[in-house]
Amino acid sequence: MKNVLLAIASGILLSFGWPTWGFPILLFFGFVPLLLAERSIRLSDKKRKGIRVFLLAYLTFFLWNVIKTNWLWFSSEFGGAFAILVNSLLMAIVFLLFHHFAKRTTFFISSVFLVCLWICFEKMHLNWEFSWPWLNLGNGFSEHITWIQWYAFTGTFGGTLWIWLVNFGVVKSIILYQEHHKKEILIRGGIKTVLYIFVPIAISLILFYTYDESGEKVNIVVLQPNIDPYSEKYNVSNDEIASQLFDLAETKITQETDFVLAPETVFASEERIEVFENGPLATRIRAFNSKYPKLHFLSGVSLYKVFDNPDEVTPQSNLAKSGVYYNTYNSAFMLSAKPKMDVYHKSKLVVGVESTPYVSIIKPLLGDIMLDLGGTVAMKTTQENRGVFWSADQRFKTGPIICYESVYGEFVTGYVRNNANFLSIITNDAWWGETQGHKQHLSLARLRAIETRRGVARSANTGISAFINQKGEITSSLAYNTKGALAGSLFLNEKHTFYVQYGDFIYRIALFVLIGVLLIAFTKRRGEVLS
Repeated sequence: MKNVLLAIASGILLSFGWPTWGFPILLFFGFVPLLLAERSIRLSDKKRKGIRVFLLAYLTFFLWNVIKTNWLWFSSEFGGAFAILVNSLLMAIVFLLFHHFAKRTTFFISSVFLVCLWICFEKMHLNWEFSWPWLNLGNGFSEHITWIQWYAFTGTFGGTLWIWLVNFGVVKSIILYQEHHKKEILIRGGIKTVLYIFVPIAISLILFYTYDESGEKVNIVVLQPNIDPYSEKYNVSNDEIASQLFDLAETKITQETDFVLAPETVFASEERIEVFENGPLATRIRAFNSKYPKLHFLSGVSLYKVFDNPDEVTPQSNLAKSGVYYNTYNSAFMLSAKPKMDVYHKSKLVVGVESTPYVSIIKPLLGDIMLDLGGTVAMKTTQENRGVFWSADQRFKTGPIICYESVYGEFVTGYVRNNANFLSIITNDAWWGETQGHKQHLSLARLRAIETRRGVARSANTGISAFINQKGEITSSLAYNTKGALAGSLFLNEKHTFYVQYGDFIYRIALFVLIGVLLIAFTKRRGEVLS
């Protein structure tokens, strides 16, 4: 029972340390009870130790997942259950591997093993087809941006490493105290823990208060039309939507406005990609733009392409009927004084709704019933490169980030490496209702601003639309579930941060070290183990 209570304690600490209402200091102690429970089982004479550790770990991670991502249920009951159960399972497997590894090596080496393995697990969660990196540990500081200004160097993996190092430091002090019963051990351990936590925070505070935004600004109006995607969005024509967007924009727009941003797939009636640029909707938008010569209109749209050439078929193509195929796209487009329209196709897709992971295996079993986090039901087609939209005079260059893409740090750096000097996020978070989902999603955008030192303009269908500066501060926002427009300005930045240049280098180091400790462990004698 004691170990069960320890596992529950870890689940509660991790949950209550998580944004947006949690306090992240708890994350530095969140794994301590579970690690102590694992050690107690490992050193006991109980049978089926691996099963016991796995069940305790699953309990911890299930509590964390269900408390902090239960909002998935509002979008899809099956999808929410699938994400919570499977993500908990994967985390528990990682911890079980640590348990088996710890039986054959020292405390230090096994600690290094788990830290590196967890980082590699998080990296996998960023890139494999069942991608769900929402609970990657470094995301846990998204509401305390004054603590993590050094993410401009490390990205979120710096936060993951920080959390694990402190947890293992605390565990080591507790183990030594249990063995020697000297208060001096706890005092030294407490001092070290305080230093491990507050020295990085102090460095971050220095970076925060010395960082200066300067230079040219871009003037933007973000639109929040507040359209219900369940009952309204797909029953209103694109022409009617355009009228609503124009009316909203007119409440804030001036002759000095450079950009108007409208949400993801706000034009939900699919437009044929080959004719969209010169079709009636694009013509209406150009007519609106003509009243404001500097204006660039950036929005989301659903596009499609029908073809019968089998050479064009990709794994992301859909079969309409015998010999006829179609691609669908969740896209961003921009119309301006330039003769050509800019288009970017969303490339980090929502599992189940926009992509079927490992389609040859999953689809025969489950069909199209998977996870719905906010898009349109279809197998979407992506593009390889991060498209950047340039203004007509080439002063403004924005990365059109669509919804779920804003969760991925290194992915977003691709826009910046392609010369984006500010970021635009267009999203539709209405699927989750008045839950933590849309709040956490906005919070994660703050991390992207810090990592890239790029200002962010965010247009969300039902909210929260916002402006975020290069330090991750939300400078203005519209409340959720309100209709309106928000005008603001962002500083442009042409410089590349260390993280933009080198990406997830901490993962690469962790992978190298993980291979090293595995080699060490399997060449040492089994008897050399710290009790």
